[in-house]
Amino acid sequence: MLGISDFGTFCASVLLFLALPGPGTFALLTSTAQGGLRAGAAATAGVLVGDQVLLWLAVGGVAALLAAHPGWFGAIQYAGAAYLAWIGLQLLVRREGAAAVVHITPGHYLRQALLITLLNPKAIMFYMAFFPLFIDPARHRGLVTFGAMAATIALISAAYCLTLCALADRVRAQVRAHRRLARWLERAAGACLIGFGIKLAAP
Repeated sequence: MLGISDFGTFCASVLLFLALPGPGTFALLTSTAQGGLRAGAAATAGVLVGDQVLLWLAVGGVAALLAAHPGWFGAIQYAGAAYLAWIGLQLLVRREGAAAVVHITPGHYLRQALLITLLNPKAIMFYMAFFPLFIDPARHRGLVTFGAMAATIALISAAYCLTLCALADRVRAQVRAHRRLARWLERAAGACLIGFGIKLAAP
């Protein structure tokens, strides 16, 4: 589809990564807890803009690699699959620790969520490893392929983030931490990422 190989796995991988707790997730939940659904929607916009900036920076690097060294692209795809599996392994073996604290000042939800996303050191590495996994060099259409991938990520991210904010807004007065369930879900996500890495590396 438009030069994207295994589109179903691509969408599933995006959704899975969104479900993993990170700075963006905490920004959304904190904003919603402070200002309700409207604040959560503003934070969602900040996260989406930040993701698109990082995403297109990564696209520039991947596109340059395809143009200059097409023969290396297969090796980069294998490296990306290994990186995906490595993240999954870290989730499986990680010991439970304190969650990162995200500070959100009321009234500045979009701006602060944008900055939190842009300053996430793992995000650009993720996109650089993620995109090559789903590009079919034989059917690749340049900006058309990258644009389709970016639009898919934006749509899935918007739907997920707004749904998360809506749920958080409804239960914000009764929310309690369910650490055991969260840890189980994290391990399940880790196993899925390892599976995705193996599947994408297989000929």
